[in-house]
Amino acid sequence: MTTLTILDGGMGRELKRIGAPFSQPLWSAQALIESPQFVAQAHQSFIDAGAQIITINSYACVPFHLGEALYAEQGAKLAEKAADIAREVVTQSQRQVLVAGSIPPVFGSYRPELFEAERAYEICSTLFNAQDKQADIWLAETIASIAEAEVIAKVLANTDKPCYFAYTLIDEVDQPIRLHSGELLTDAVAVLLATNATGILFNCSIPEVIEQAIKDVVQVLAQQNKILTIGVFANSFTPIKSGHQANGTLQTLRHVSQDEYLEFAKCWHQLGASIIGGCCGIYPSHINALSTWRDSLE
Repeated sequence: MTTLTILDGGMGRELKRIGAPFSQPLWSAQALIESPQFVAQAHQSFIDAGAQIITINSYACVPFHLGEALYAEQGAKLAEKAADIAREVVTQSQRQVLVAGSIPPVFGSYRPELFEAERAYEICSTLFNAQDKQADIWLAETIASIAEAEVIAKVLANTDKPCYFAYTLIDEVDQPIRLHSGELLTDAVAVLLATNATGILFNCSIPEVIEQAIKDVVQVLAQQNKILTIGVFANSFTPIKSGHQANGTLQTLRHVSQDEYLEFAKCWHQLGASIIGGCCGIYPSHINALSTWRDSLE
C-alpha cells in the first residue's frame, strides 16, 4: 500500500462556516481583502486536523471573481498576500506541512466553453509569479478541459517544483468518465503524460465518480508504462448539472459525514490514491478523520 498524504479541505466553505465575510462573486477572496485573519484561522484549523499540505487561498484572485478593475489593481498583490499568509501559518505551526501554490480556473469553475488560451496563460502566469516564492509544490485546481491543462502546463514548465493537475469531472455515475468539456478522462491523462506533471488529482466532483476515474488513470498509466501520483479532493455538493453558472448561485451542499467520506477515501487509497483531502464542504472534521486513519496505517 502506498504512503498516504493528507491534503486540506475546502477553503471557501470553511471561511463561510467560521463566519468570515463571504459572498458572490468575491467568494474566498472577500476574507482575504477584508478579514485576512480568517484565512489564517482556516489554514490553522486544517493543520490542526492533520493536513500535511495546505493550499494558498488564491482560487478567487482572478477577474471572474474580482472583476476586471479590481483584478488589474490588486489581483497579483492579493495572491501574494494569500501565499504569505499560508507560509506564515506553516512557520508558526512548527509542523512539517507543505504549501501548495494554486492555479485556479481563471474563467470560472466548470465553464470550459469560456476558455481563452492566451488570456488564461497571462492570468496563470501572474498567479504563478505571485505565489512561487512561498510555494513548495503546485496544484492546478478544477481543470475542466484538455486545453486548459495544456496552458497551465506551459506556465508550470517554469518550475522544478512538483506539479499536480486536478481535474473536475462530470457528475454522472455509471457513465464514461469525462471532463466538463465532454472529453474523455483517458484522453486527458494521455495528454498530461507529455508534460512535467508529478501527479493527477480529482477535485470538485462528487465522491461517487472518483472510483472509476482512478481506475481509468491506472489503466492508461499501465498501457503507457508511466507513473503519476494519484490524488483526490472531492466535494460534498449535490451533482453539478451541465450549464451550471459558477457565480450565479451558491451550489447546494448535501451532508456527507466524516464516516461516509472516510469510506470513500479508503476505496480510493486501495485503488492507488496517495494524496487525499477535500474540496467544497469538506471541513477540518473530515480531514481529522482522514488523518486519524492515515496514522493507523503507519
